[in-house]
Amino acid sequence: MSRIGMKLINIPENVEINVDKNNNVSVKGPQGDLSNTFRNEININIENNSIIVTRNNDAKESKSLHGLTRSLLNNMVIGVSKGYTKSLEMVGVGYRAEQKGSAINLSVMKSHLDIIEAPEGITIKVENNTQITVSGIDKQKVGHIAALIRSSRPPNPYTGKGVRYLGEQISLKPGKSARAET
Repeated sequence: MSRIGMKLINIPENVEINVDKNNNVSVKGPQGDLSNTFRNEININIENNSIIVTRNNDAKESKSLHGLTRSLLNNMVIGVSKGYTKSLEMVGVGYRAEQKGSAINLSVMKSHLDIIEAPEGITIKVENNTQITVSGIDKQKVGHIAALIRSSRPPNPYTGKGVRYLGEQISLKPGKSARAET
């Protein structure tokens, strides 16, 4: 049995969930609406203000989809009730971000500016020219845009400069002078 798939998903009071016979799930909450279609090997039932995810058989594919479906449903419920945010920080001299409407311009020591457009349902905010916050209701989109921003200049393993997640620990490698001393 899938340990994650067996857990119940509690539905908050302000969230409404609809499941049709084709496993099309729509979730509505104060933050917005999300919908997704799941495979027929998995059964999604709503009982006693909670979601129960079960599988039809013990085939390998059904077992692998059991926990995944439960996690995706849980992320949808949390997204429409609370939302998701990812924060990034820019470390280094000359690294800065500038807000231009729904997009941001990144100056990360390149010959050009990197322009990141926010897709529908995602908001990007720049604070203090070096801190960026990505927020939205879809966990996958928020993580993807945050990773896209980070990939514009990932942290340098020798100096630690670059774009990183807020609180991310970078393990620095020793430089040439440290190797020569040993």
